[in-house]
Amino acid sequence: MARRILEITGSEAESFLQGLVTSDLSRLDDGLVYTALLTPQGKYIADFFLLRHGDAIWLDVDESLAQMLIQRLSLYKLRADVQITETDKGVRRGTGPVPEGALADPRHPDLGWRLYGDEEGDDGTDFDRIRVAHCIPETGIELTPDIFILEAGFGRLGGVDFRKGCYVGQEVTARMKHKTELKKGLALVAVHGAAPVGTAITTPEGKPAGTLFTQAGGRGIAYLRHDRTCPGMTAGEARVDPL
Repeated sequence: MARRILEITGSEAESFLQGLVTSDLSRLDDGLVYTALLTPQGKYIADFFLLRHGDAIWLDVDESLAQMLIQRLSLYKLRADVQITETDKGVRRGTGPVPEGALADPRHPDLGWRLYGDEEGDDGTDFDRIRVAHCIPETGIELTPDIFILEAGFGRLGGVDFRKGCYVGQEVTARMKHKTELKKGLALVAVHGAAPVGTAITTPEGKPAGTLFTQAGGRGIAYLRHDRTCPGMTAGEARVDPL
């Protein structure tokens, strides 16, 4: 788990972020906020956590997305009183006894806590097993630039607020929520055997049905076309069945 902690400061920091991200930042007073930045077309750019740190807001993002996110946020900043800087802070996470100052992971209680400071790493918890059990996507694995966040389950993960004001990609996201039925999305599947992350899933007739991602305990997270989801699908040498 390689993370980067960015610090957002300035008198307009909170209002700046509020107009960009998918979650309502009034919840920052309650703890960690899980959220995302989208394209104007409503597709995923990055997911991250936000937390208050004194007069600043800290942004906890996967290291692979950090530089891109800094550049993207800087483009939106214009003349706002907002400064974006990298820090040398890290994050520890775990599911055991909660250290002083740790914050609950808002996506699911089983994901435990996150502690921000001078250390990083985790307590040895098998987080992939937890993610698979609850179909929780991960940056750079299930969460890729071609996915819509409602396909990725952000509604049940607390990563999108449908009552807040406008944000980038809000119109498309709201329309998908209220006016359309999702034809594709992440789903939990039974996996008999194993296949590399990213293996294509096909129907018994050989038609493309989706992609298999993280697997643990005989289950996996898959991105599926709902109209082709059926028993007896295959991913490489593995059999894949809907749950």
